Amino acid sequence: MIQGLAFFVYPVKDPPRARGFYEGRLGLRLARQFQEDWFEYDLGETTFAIARADATHQPPVRGAVVAFEVDDLDAAVRQLKAAGVRFRQDPWETPVCRLAVALDPDYNEVILHQRKA
Repeated sequence: MIQGLAFFVYPVKDPPRARGFYEGRLGLRLARQFQEDWFEYDLGETTFAIARADATHQPPVRGAVVAFEVDDLDAAVRQLKAAGVRFRQDPWETPVCRLAVALDPDYNEVILHQRKA
């Protein structure tokens, strides 16, 4: 029945500011825009979206958190910190991966994740 994850979306208060973070800081490439305040980024077989917050969807998100796979966690963290991105958690290690937690402009958590070989 379920074949995969169709999309994941974060509500944001200021879409242009959020796009500056996700496109400018994280390097995501805009795939589609629907209406004036819904933006999608294709990542492998799924899509990450940001959309203007409404009365029923307010940032920061409480519950699920997006995790982006990176090829070099330490380099990604250095680059983002140099660009002024805030971090809730510096890199740490688990038995299967390394990860760090950044914050977008609305304080949504953004996990940077690197699988171990």
